[in-house]
Amino acid sequence: MRVGICSDTHDNLELARGAVETFEDAGVETVIHCGDVVSPFTANVFDADFEFHAVRGNNDGEWALENVVDSFGTYHGECATFEFDGVAVAAYHGTSETLVDGLVDSESYDYVFRGHTHQRTYDEREGTVHVNPGGLPIPGADDTYHVALLDTEADDVAFYEV
Repeated sequence: MRVGICSDTHDNLELARGAVETFEDAGVETVIHCGDVVSPFTANVFDADFEFHAVRGNNDGEWALENVVDSFGTYHGECATFEFDGVAVAAYHGTSETLVDGLVDSESYDYVFRGHTHQRTYDEREGTVHVNPGGLPIPGADDTYHVALLDTEADDVAFYEV
């Protein structure tokens, strides 16, 4: 199974559309947005031919965001857990590094997906892989937008520039 991971689109419709195009081209079955979609009009871009899940980011302040996401996907609130082909995954926006470390160090998940820092990350600790696909380019972080794809059969994560 192929799972798409993105985060921190911050109402940039061009990047959101690019992420969806990348996911569709890769044939993903499920996409997890790790927060900071921001507005319902950006969430609607993800109404595509895959299952869509989103966790709440610290900039997701629009009251209607949850209802819009739930109209075509699932809005999970602060954190979500999944199992894909026997692979355990947690998703959290990442505003608390203590909570991120707790999820990674709990040894309960094969992968922990997060966002918030806008910095692409792949870090394996004690059998858990911590993945941040990156976010909207900001000073001090990535200078281009990326998404990530988890291939559960290959047990591999790849990053793609959008």
